[in-house]
Parts: sequence; structure tokens; C-alpha cells
Amino acid sequence: MALKPLHDRVLVRRTESEEKTAGGLIIPDSAKEKPSEGVVVACGEGARKDSGELIAMAVKEGDNILFGKWSGTEVTVDGEELLMMKESDIMGVIV
Repeated sequence: MALKPLHDRVLVRRTESEEKTAGGLIIPDSAKEKPSEGVVVACGEGARKDSGELIAMAVKEGDNILFGKWSGTEVTVDGEELLMMKESDIMGVIV
């Protein structure tokens, strides 16, 4: 199943978090937090003004992004857990 976001929504794949600390300690799965970084998998066309004019998206497929801890809604596409969120939930693009 393919999923294309509508309007100003973005489909994001979380990046894997580190399994070791800087000191070399291994972090068990039960203690890991979900990462707040990800890669944009798909984008909608953008939001529309009241006049109908299209507001272009600031992110594109393949961008590495930073988002809020509680942002988005988890969706499963082809057995893979992804996040669907509004573009406004994205805090920035990692360059």
C-alpha cells in the first residue's frame, strides 16, 4: 500500500537511536526514548490560503528533520511504522 500525504502533511521515518552512550554503555530497549529525528518519506502538495493560492512545502522527500517528542500520528504502511505529521510540527531541517 502506498500512502501520499494530503495538503501540508508529511510522512516521516524515524531514524534509529544510538544503542551506546558516549561512555560506551549499552542502552537496553526498555530505556530507549523514541528518537525525534527522521527522514521525510513523502510530502503533500502544501497548504492553501483562503484565496486558493498554494503555499509550497519547506521540506522535501529525503530531508533529515527534527520534530517534537509528541508530534505526529503513528501509521503502519507495508509493515513499517511511520509518522504522519503537519509541516508545522517540524522544528527544522538537519543540514
